[in-house]
Amino acid sequence: MKLKLKRVLLTVLFVLFGFVLQGTLFQRLALGSVKPNLLLVIVASVAFLRGPKEGMLSGFLAGILIDIQFGGLLGFYAFFYMVTGYVNGLLGGTYYEENMRLPVAFIAASEFCYGVLIYLLMFMLRSEFDFPYYFSHIIIPELIYTILVALALYPLVRLINYRLETEEKRSMGKFV
Repeated sequence: MKLKLKRVLLTVLFVLFGFVLQGTLFQRLALGSVKPNLLLVIVASVAFLRGPKEGMLSGFLAGILIDIQFGGLLGFYAFFYMVTGYVNGLLGGTYYEENMRLPVAFIAASEFCYGVLIYLLMFMLRSEFDFPYYFSHIIIPELIYTILVALALYPLVRLINYRLETEEKRSMGKFV
């Protein structure tokens, strides 16, 4: 029980840390008006490594924080990030943790879906139909920036997860 609580606490700390960084440091690191989606990287990384339940938990927490801080519609981002965490968690068991290509590819796919969904629901509904401009000036640059951040952040999340799993195995060995 103690380790389960530790894992949940660590997931919450990951998301809070990512939220603070995305709202402060990464606002300053914007290129053009494009910022990486750090929370999406964290949600997908946690989901890949821990499965759909923790992916949904981290996704809901990240999304609700974004909804409270920036969103006009409470639950929109929470739902998207929760579904993203769930889907990435389902796909997480199909690869070796050491291979970064598949997780980064799914993070890129999640970011692409995020960009298209934001365009469809936030801009197109307000009669802003310039998708080629939005695609080339927002979606693609943000996708590239997010992939670069994922290449740096995913190994760190994987290392922390590995150490936590090692500690869990050690403590389970005490009971046997």
